[in-house]
Amino acid sequence: MTLVITFALAGLCLLSLSGSAIAQSKLSEASRRAIERGYDTIGTEFLVTFKETPLKGDLAYDPKIIRRDPSAVIRVGDLYHVWYTYCEATEVVGYGGEPEDKVYPWDLSDIWYATSKDGWTWKEEGLAIGRGPAGSYDDRAVFTPEILKHEGRYYMVYQVVKAPYLSRTKNEVGMAIADSLAGPWRKLDKPIFSPTDTGKWKGEINDRTIFAERGDFDSYKIHDPTLLYYNGEFRLYYKGQGIGQAFNMGGREIKHGVAIAEKPEGPYIRSPYNPISNSGHEIAIWPYRGGLASLLTSDGPERNTIQWSPDGINFSIKARLKHPPVALGIYRSENPEENDTLPAGLPWGLAHKYKGWSGNYLTRYEVSRPVMRDPGFKNRKKK
Repeated sequence: MTLVITFALAGLCLLSLSGSAIAQSKLSEASRRAIERGYDTIGTEFLVTFKETPLKGDLAYDPKIIRRDPSAVIRVGDLYHVWYTYCEATEVVGYGGEPEDKVYPWDLSDIWYATSKDGWTWKEEGLAIGRGPAGSYDDRAVFTPEILKHEGRYYMVYQVVKAPYLSRTKNEVGMAIADSLAGPWRKLDKPIFSPTDTGKWKGEINDRTIFAERGDFDSYKIHDPTLLYYNGEFRLYYKGQGIGQAFNMGGREIKHGVAIAEKPEGPYIRSPYNPISNSGHEIAIWPYRGGLASLLTSDGPERNTIQWSPDGINFSIKARLKHPPVALGIYRSENPEENDTLPAGLPWGLAHKYKGWSGNYLTRYEVSRPVMRDPGFKNRKKK
């Protein structure tokens, strides 16, 4: 019996397997990878480009203020609403300064919010969720918010840091609940999600790079919490950093995870399939064609890709992108089926950009499909 398998790839030779003998016209390792990974068969459904535009009104760039990490944008009545990290743009010292010095641009921050009639010009409404009193689990910083509307109530998840903010200080996830977008927001008494207890630091020094035993991918910090109601359960997606965090072929080792609960307040149980990515930075995830799509940026061997999963856990690469925006705050319609008509299913939203390490500001992004153009067209002279 003869088994013949033929692969055809544009511009490539044919590979035939006959019995145990392999008859092959020249095929490079790169061509083999293209065949194995289906580079020519994935299609362009998820291939998109982005355009970022400065915001107007109160959210226009201000060198004295840091605004970053926008939440999802939601619409209630005739207004759009967004929440974000807010603090003064003072000098960032790092871990080696005095206890009151700013460690990161998002340190010593609170969560503010703004409204808009058109999504371009915004009115800043002020403080939504502030830091807790001294000694509380969120007394140093609250930041990177995400909003979920469910059954008439609003649930905000966000990162929290307890003082002092040292190199080995762990980040956790807090939650606040409100019956109105304007608040008041009621904080829960303790974090809803924390790093694992695996891994061990070495010595008592203020240095996260020195460790005795590596921990789980999320044993050090939990970042960018995003809460979705999906398939009848609450999904908390997050970025993890572990004790003993290393470098891999994509640079810094960053992975995403998900925890699941029956109620929005938890308890949240980690998926046994964690981690669910091997790359990425801020969480950007949205419903599309019955599953969930995710944009992975900045870190890891699969950075700057859009991936899709039929179950929100098992993701596969669907497109590689050039310079996508970071920290997407995605517009979330109350009818997620609307996403199915959009390029990659991704709605417009807000993002943040850097102007120097301490200059963070918000922008609006739009999504479109790429247009193929001849790169030399502009240089041709008319005859």
